Amino acid sequence: QVQLVESGGGLVQAGGSLRLSCAASGRIFSINAMGWYRQVPGRQRELVAIMSNGGSTNYAHSVKDRFTISRDNAKNTVYLQMNSLKPEDTAVYYCSLRTIGGDYWGQGTQVTVSS
Repeated sequence: QVQLVESGGGLVQAGGSLRLSCAASGRIFSINAMGWYRQVPGRQRELVAIMSNGGSTNYAHSVKDRFTISRDNAKNTVYLQMNSLKPEDTAVYYCSLRTIGGDYWGQGTQVTVSS
């Protein structure tokens, strides 16, 4: 059983910052990548940022230069530092874990950015 526990969401004013954390635990075999997706009602879940085991990163164009993904491999934890937040960043953010044994999702954490 693999568990992903997210934290750090909340309400922030436009221009503010938040830091999301996601800790993975359980029977984890060979992580390929960890990252973050987000979803708003009525729309598909979209990639925000992802980091491979080798350290390469991929960001959504809309968050480049504002968000930074990082990992603590020893703790199986991934972080998302979100700066200069905009109202359009409002969404439920989901942690993603990709392993050779399968893909896993966190329960989601709400991020709300007020204008």
